[in-house]
Amino acid sequence: MTPLSNHQDPMRVEQVRAALEKMRAHDLPTHGGRTLAYVYDSGLESADAVGREALASFCSTNGLDPTAFPSLLQMENDLVAVAGNLVDAPDGFAGVATSGGTESILLAVLAARDSQPAIGAPRMVLPTTAHAAFHKAAHYLGVEVVPVAVDPQTKRALPEAMAAAIDDRTVLVVASAPSYAHGVIDPVKPIAAAAAAAGVRCHVDACIGGWVLPYLRASEPHQLPWTFACEGVTSISLDLHKYAYTPKGVSILLHASAELRRTHLFASAAWPGYTMLNTTTQSTKSGGPLAAAWAVVHHIGAERYAELARTARTATIELATAVSDIPGLSLAAQPDSTLLSLMTDDSCDVFTISDEMLTRGWFVQPQMRFADLPATLHLTFSAATARSSGQIARDLAASTTAARTAGPVTVPVELVSAAGGIDPSSLDEPTFDGLLALAGLAGEGGQLALPDRMAPVNALLDALPPALREALLIGFIDRLTRPSTT
Repeated sequence: MTPLSNHQDPMRVEQVRAALEKMRAHDLPTHGGRTLAYVYDSGLESADAVGREALASFCSTNGLDPTAFPSLLQMENDLVAVAGNLVDAPDGFAGVATSGGTESILLAVLAARDSQPAIGAPRMVLPTTAHAAFHKAAHYLGVEVVPVAVDPQTKRALPEAMAAAIDDRTVLVVASAPSYAHGVIDPVKPIAAAAAAAGVRCHVDACIGGWVLPYLRASEPHQLPWTFACEGVTSISLDLHKYAYTPKGVSILLHASAELRRTHLFASAAWPGYTMLNTTTQSTKSGGPLAAAWAVVHHIGAERYAELARTARTATIELATAVSDIPGLSLAAQPDSTLLSLMTDDSCDVFTISDEMLTRGWFVQPQMRFADLPATLHLTFSAATARSSGQIARDLAASTTAARTAGPVTVPVELVSAAGGIDPSSLDEPTFDGLLALAGLAGEGGQLALPDRMAPVNALLDALPPALREALLIGFIDRLTRPSTT
């Protein structure tokens, strides 16, 4: 097989453009405020334009070597300084720009783990609402997760329980500002104090709140403290591609000191090529996202960011208030930021509401139950969503009414029983195929097929144990990401 044997004839530029547009036709919209997860839209055309221009202009630069592209070093240091100012960073703090919140979290866990090399089986203490990226870091880095249940009403971490979970193998304690699943700020101050008293690092995951919560302090003086101003906070992650409204993907990881950062820096001279020297997990990395972030952050500016934050926050509060008038629907928690988490009573389910909202042009994200926390519906509000908050409330009410009329999805007991008898650790290809068929994700000839309405699939996944749910979804993504042989 020659290298080009699976390629078609070369395409003209206009053909390439047409093909790209055709492939994108079924994607969720990234602008207009109708996708209430995954994307963030400022509604500012000039910010989008300058971001795209910088992205294209710097896409061929390489952040591997800051001496080769000093412009990237200058922009990174500048963005780290801006971020540090937002979160009360102390003198001598240090930071890096990463590809996203998950990489920032991976590096925070790595830095904590490698700061205690004498601990052979390190642990980190997490509230059960901490982002799944911490579990990914634990899996990659060999750090044991010690999960701590949260308050079932407020969904906040419980400081005393978190403190009690710290032991002589703990290298990191985690809190969220806010949590993704429920949009609440954990009580960082007592959690960080407990970590400091035990000589343990404390990371605050502000990936989603770091560029919005600081701008709400003036209008909401009772906001729970969560920044470096809390004694014991040693690192904070905050994403630029969320509420800084920059192109994906750029995040910032800040450490309270350069010494704390040092244990996630990497160098290797153990080969005859160039000495590898990295501040992040990536080596080669395009300078485009960093340049785009720098351009957008400086174009929007602090005053406009404050306006955008208040706009998104107001829309969140308005919809939270409207939910109280929708039978069958209620708040899972009082929102502290621009995220809203909703739950249903026994008359309907969040999975059907999600389907109904999609038919009305809104993508809202269903979230599965976990332990004693119920399944919920997640909505992320950006500034561009605010102009449609009234319509969202009306469509949410109509969707809930339709879901109540249909009644909650019933998962056959025999399906749950059959799936529950499978050992997730010993799944082979035929068993995976059987699971996919059981979940309604297999079409003719064993091909993957997504149904028009996902509520039955999501309800089945919700009924499965988390380990089996994970195995099923791994089987799904494994088959989804295989090239066609036809």
